[in-house]
Amino acid sequence: MAIGKRIKFFRNRKGMTQKQLGEILGFLGKTSDVRMAQYESESRIPKSDLVKEMAHILDVSPRAITVPDIDTYVGLMHTLFALEDMYGLKIGEIDGEVCLRLEKFSNPEYISMSNMFHAWQEQAAKLERSEITKEEYDQWRYKYPEFDTSGHWKKVVPSQELSDYLVSKMKEDQPNE
Repeated sequence: MAIGKRIKFFRNRKGMTQKQLGEILGFLGKTSDVRMAQYESESRIPKSDLVKEMAHILDVSPRAITVPDIDTYVGLMHTLFALEDMYGLKIGEIDGEVCLRLEKFSNPEYISMSNMFHAWQEQAAKLERSEITKEEYDQWRYKYPEFDTSGHWKKVVPSQELSDYLVSKMKEDQPNE
């Protein structure tokens, strides 16, 4: 999730409008919501001191707002948290092992994500059984979906139900802009 979407996500989570957040940050008059709209659309990127101030107001870590550096453990954790928010990724335990899974319920992306995860799991299993080489596995991963032969990728026309759902979600987001 890009920084603009993260700002909007956490602002909405706090039930704040762009204008309210902008005013608390010290932007005056009409510039308050315009400035926040610029940050959320990423036509402007907030400097680190402003990100820290936003994080304080929104009661989150600055790392939750910025795009995480996945080369660090903390950055990786914030990436996983964003995936939980965006795609319903859940953490659990099976037989004493920590596992990540997709949430089936209230997740319109579940089927697509599940299909992609199954394709990945199929390739990983082939590697484990020595049916493909590490080089072939890496080629599949690094050029995904070009070499995906799982048949999970099909052109699908969205259902009216999905279309209605997306429109309703977009309308929910509009009042807070």
